[in-house]
Amino acid sequence: MSAVSETAGASGTVRRVGLIALLAAHIVSMLGSIVTTVAVPWLVLVSTGSPAKMGLISAASVIPSLLAGVFGTPLADRLGIRRTQIVAEGAAALAMVAVAATPEIGFLPLAALVAVKGALTGVGGRAQHVLLRPVSDAAGMQIIRTTAIYDGTGNLAMVTGAPLGGLLIFWLGPQGAIWFDAASFALSALLVALLVHPPAGTMPDREAAANEPYFTALRRGASHLWRDRLLVGMLAMTSVINLFTVANYAVFVPLWVDERFGAAPAVGLILSAFAGGAIVGNIAFTIFGPKLPQYLTFIISLVLCVAPRQLTLGLTDSLVVVLVVSVLCGVTQAAIRPILGAMLYSRVPVELQNRVFGMVSAITGSSLAFGGTLAGLAVAGFGLQPAILLSGSLCLLVTMVPLLRYRTSVHGRLSQSPESER
Repeated sequence: MSAVSETAGASGTVRRVGLIALLAAHIVSMLGSIVTTVAVPWLVLVSTGSPAKMGLISAASVIPSLLAGVFGTPLADRLGIRRTQIVAEGAAALAMVAVAATPEIGFLPLAALVAVKGALTGVGGRAQHVLLRPVSDAAGMQIIRTTAIYDGTGNLAMVTGAPLGGLLIFWLGPQGAIWFDAASFALSALLVALLVHPPAGTMPDREAAANEPYFTALRRGASHLWRDRLLVGMLAMTSVINLFTVANYAVFVPLWVDERFGAAPAVGLILSAFAGGAIVGNIAFTIFGPKLPQYLTFIISLVLCVAPRQLTLGLTDSLVVVLVVSVLCGVTQAAIRPILGAMLYSRVPVELQNRVFGMVSAITGSSLAFGGTLAGLAVAGFGLQPAILLSGSLCLLVTMVPLLRYRTSVHGRLSQSPESER
């Protein structure tokens, strides 16, 4: 009996190691990516002196990532999810090695390599999301807790990655800092290759995927997502929140700080306060999240995570008040992505997850591209304070709609999946 118990215990430990390794791979690769997000534009600035090219280099990373995350997923299903992540992250490491090892690299070769890396991380990121559910189940962890931890490690990487990038640029120069990104992707690929082994039968069938025509595979994923009205609504609201979030940190906060204080460090304080609140929220949600009604928590979080920040900026000159509200909004924001992730895992079949997750990322990420532009136009047209109040009020009105409709409509929609509201 004791021998059986020891064997079961050893098996459980191995499976927990797989989950820990996957989470470690996520935070390591994300740290490297954030360092590069700081280092590559700086490299462009010091080598070309062109702010316009700094913006282009950012687009060269984001657009291929979104496109590959959608259109590369049927190919990833054929290659195999775990193998896709290993290959994608290993190849991304090589792309960054090419940047770091090429003195005086020109803008076009740099943009091409950054685009390649963006496409690879788009495909690899979707594969990592598909891996998360089976290794979480194997470790005996509820998926709602796992998605909260996954989101929390991402928030932690964002808080620490940008300052780390600045330090590495100071110590090693921008190309030297990019070596860190290359090493992070190589380490991530190694962790998955050695330690992440989802149980047999829990991943999409490679043979079935290979026999399915490419466009049929894409169409099946899109059709499944479109038929799920609850998910479509949640994705639409997440896109709205992303739009207002970008407007806040890219335009409203810097202009508010400049107008009130003229001191750039206050921008970092406000953004760090929000990120710190998000980390606290992730910890709290990891503990209490499984006990909360998921959809109701989601729509309440939508109301509280952005609109109060913008309205506070428009109504006060106090930095302390803005910092406190930013922390509280960060706490509420921490529930949104874990709940959306848990809903997706419960409502999307395993064989369609890679394709659907890619479409989800494209839908929710697309608003990031023009939120700052719309905010800038609003400021130019109305002035800073009216633009902030208009944006905050509009955000509040839009996010209140699902909450006001909750009692009359949500129970019928949730009946499609018994796991969705527990």
